[in-house]
Amino acid sequence: MNILVLNCGSSSIKYQLIDMCENEKLLAKGFVERIGITDGILTHRPTGKERYEMVKDIPDHTVGFNLILKALVDPKHGVIGSLDEIKAVGHRVAHGGEFFTESSLVDGRVKHEIEKCIELAPLHNPANLKGIISMENLLTGVPQVAVFDTSFHQSIPRHAFLYAIPYEYYEEHKIRKYGFHGTSHKFVAQKACKLAGLDFEKSKIITCHLGNGASIAAIKNGKSIDTSMGFTPVDGLIMGTRCGSIDPGVLLYIAERENLNFKGISDLINKKSGVSGISGLSSDMRDLESAAADGHERAQLALEMYDYRVKQFIGTYAASMNGVDLIVFTGGIGENDISLRKNIITELTFLGINFDDDANNEARGKDKLLTKPESKVKVMAITTNEELVIASDTAHIVNKIKK
Repeated sequence: MNILVLNCGSSSIKYQLIDMCENEKLLAKGFVERIGITDGILTHRPTGKERYEMVKDIPDHTVGFNLILKALVDPKHGVIGSLDEIKAVGHRVAHGGEFFTESSLVDGRVKHEIEKCIELAPLHNPANLKGIISMENLLTGVPQVAVFDTSFHQSIPRHAFLYAIPYEYYEEHKIRKYGFHGTSHKFVAQKACKLAGLDFEKSKIITCHLGNGASIAAIKNGKSIDTSMGFTPVDGLIMGTRCGSIDPGVLLYIAERENLNFKGISDLINKKSGVSGISGLSSDMRDLESAAADGHERAQLALEMYDYRVKQFIGTYAASMNGVDLIVFTGGIGENDISLRKNIITELTFLGINFDDDANNEARGKDKLLTKPESKVKVMAITTNEELVIASDTAHIVNKIKK
């Protein structure tokens, strides 16, 4: 079964075509960017063939989807003979609110509920919904499945997801912790348990999804019981340009002193903060590590603050679960940053971790156990594949409706 996986942003589309019947084989992947801007770009990477790139104006998402479909069936750089070979479409949807606790076959009600969540994710859900509607028109009759970033975290108990503000704000406006990166947290936790010989349903796991956006999750007996991102993806860890957890009084103080409106504060916490704001240099950890090695004090400070916040959450979640069996690093930074993993884990020896420096030095972009056999807690670097999770959920749901 060929599954087309789509991840729509406000001005971009990421896609993969995966054959779920042939060992989950990736047939092609690509990226459409600069939608609605001049000189849009389609970058198409078919497996076993040369990369193809096209530059042209892409006024809207529907035009972008048309370009993707044409690329997939093109005689020269295509990977399928006709669009009839696409049997289902899986969509990443940023926010499912409290309505969606699992992936869902798209119908009228599902689209309505996704639309209702737009106010919770105004940058992402509109684009996700556009993708669903466009593909309904372009691939008529092909089943579609929505896979939600938030659904894995719907198992978080009320005492952990509520904020200590008047309860009516939860009742009336559903203000609570939702959490994000759920597909990645679930995927790497299950994958790591399988490789480490642990039972996912009977283990205490802390997963660290570290990229330009970053979050940590506490997973106990197969369920998410807490996560660092909250009502929005700005909470929790320090990120590339996002501030993470902050005293809200600071924002009130800055708004008054700097005469900032709501948009100004939003730009401050989402686009001007994080390691970029601290260093004054870059949001890329590689740039910061290079600069710190050359004596750049604020780059070094940003790295220390980043590591400290990760350690805080690991310690907090170990306490929340009354222990931990496995700590997982994933995401662009978590999978590849050797120094960061070492700096964090070597200061968590109170957990009974016996870190393996040699294994850590070899773990860049691959699955690897980072602790010695006698370590009480296992630590692993695990590559994530959110697109495969979406494809797997899509295939599972579509196969059920065919029976």
